[in-house]
Amino acid sequence: MAGYKIIFLCTLLSAVGPFCDGLNNGLALTPPMGWLAWERFRCNVDCKNDPHNCIGEVLFLEMAEKMASGGFRDAGYEYIILDDCWMNMTRDSNGFLIADPERFPSGIPFLSDYIHSVGLKFGIYEDIGTKTCGGYPGIEGYEKQDMQTFADWGVDYVKLDGCYKDPNTFPQSYPQVGVYMNQTGRPMVYSCSWPAYISGGNNTVPWQDIADSCNLWRNYDDIQDSYASLTEIVAWFAQEQDLLIPVAGPGNWNDPDMLLVGDFGLSYDQQKTQMAIWSILAAPLIMSTDLRTLEPQYRRILLNRNVIAVNQDKLGIQGRQIITSKDKGVEVWTRPITPTAKSGNTIVYSYAVAIWNKRDDGTPYPFSNPISQYGLTSKSGYFLRDLYTNQDYGFFLPTDLLTVKVNPSGVIFFKATPVIADR
Repeated sequence: MAGYKIIFLCTLLSAVGPFCDGLNNGLALTPPMGWLAWERFRCNVDCKNDPHNCIGEVLFLEMAEKMASGGFRDAGYEYIILDDCWMNMTRDSNGFLIADPERFPSGIPFLSDYIHSVGLKFGIYEDIGTKTCGGYPGIEGYEKQDMQTFADWGVDYVKLDGCYKDPNTFPQSYPQVGVYMNQTGRPMVYSCSWPAYISGGNNTVPWQDIADSCNLWRNYDDIQDSYASLTEIVAWFAQEQDLLIPVAGPGNWNDPDMLLVGDFGLSYDQQKTQMAIWSILAAPLIMSTDLRTLEPQYRRILLNRNVIAVNQDKLGIQGRQIITSKDKGVEVWTRPITPTAKSGNTIVYSYAVAIWNKRDDGTPYPFSNPISQYGLTSKSGYFLRDLYTNQDYGFFLPTDLLTVKVNPSGVIFFKATPVIADR
């Protein structure tokens, strides 16, 4: 209800002055979780020859049903999100957006209603420019009208890309759309691509302005279905972490892009690695796989309640890389999470710790460190538990040595709970 109250207040105040210039929608207090079409299904519009895999209402109805009945909704995945290529190539005679009538014969309101009827929320894609990246109509010149259309359709989440628009206009255009979203009176999570089009090179990215304007934002290039793409994105997040961490928190999230779990390009261990690192990063958990044919071992990764709990931790603190792979080929990432306790005037955090083996030799690598090397320095000690296997490692003092064997390109992911905290 918080989102409705804040947006209702902004709607009232907009009549008397510009009191709600920022997003201030009270939404996405933990990283959004859901399913998005793009990585797995791309811009497949051939519904005549591929009716179950094309960008059409059949695909989204079936994915919504699988989300609701397959345990994903109950685990926290709540958004079904259209990506590019859902539209007709032109607006209607009154300038309004319409779905492709052959691929979405029942229309977007019908799809939205069905998604809501199974206890899920509905997301949609557009672009800040004159056209989407796939060449469909963008929102430039129709920003207010299109946000009202989305509100009328019952949209809960808007992904706004950055093609066919001068990035120099982003500081004005992206925030203005957020204002129009608020003015509709409907709570809609706002995912923007502002930094993805300007990060890199000598550009200065206005991270705080972006966080003030969007609930989440794509930081970097699109993820591709490969381990190389995954490692490139994570390396960039490590390089930029001192700039990214301060702007992340409840209502504002850095977005390294979709999960590849259940797709073709990653091994089982690499998929566990992505899920662990995305949870350390407090990243949105947006699946993009075929839930109709998802194999059980990949389903277990996506539905792991221990890992999801790290991702959704209420503190909302983004984690960081604390040991690089330069010396031993192993990276370590940590994230402060609940439960916490007080030791004098000091907050003692629990931690999620991901030990990622980036070596390419063909055997599990033994990795040993005193747990103090992972920031686990409370003198009272910690209980350690593996988040994938549920194995209890036992009680450790900061000086105690933890030795694990990490599969090539795989991860050991554990939670350390201080003994002075309420477990």
